[in-house]
Amino acid sequence: MSGVYVPKALRREVATQARHRCGYCLSAEELTGIPCDVDHITPASVGGQTIEENLWLVCSPCNQRKSDRTSASDPLTRKWVRLFNPRNDDWTEHFVWAADGLLMVGTTAIGRATVAVLQLNREMLMNARRRWIQGGWHPPKS
Repeated sequence: MSGVYVPKALRREVATQARHRCGYCLSAEELTGIPCDVDHITPASVGGQTIEENLWLVCSPCNQRKSDRTSASDPLTRKWVRLFNPRNDDWTEHFVWAADGLLMVGTTAIGRATVAVLQLNREMLMNARRRWIQGGWHPPKS
């Protein structure tokens, strides 16, 4: 979280658009019990504006890992690519769920770089997904 003030009405609008879930790992606020942060896709620290088009809902762990990054290295090709933009990119073009629903798999350079830098298969999240699968709440519809 950048510490930049986001008006409550704008936060509500972004949360509604994001369906109250993280734009990266797709974890729902109602499953985690923790409100998501409003993330500046282009960070305020590098000139990103606090406007609807530059904001999306992100869970705190993903937001902390993203920090002020907008790009990262694709682990497969080692090419530097932009990170997934949850507002403008189609999740299904860049990611799939593994057959068991636990692993998020990047299918493009953007997806792979995003999975790597945000650690979208971190142990604690995988443990939560395992339980969500048992409850019939995972994987979410993208």
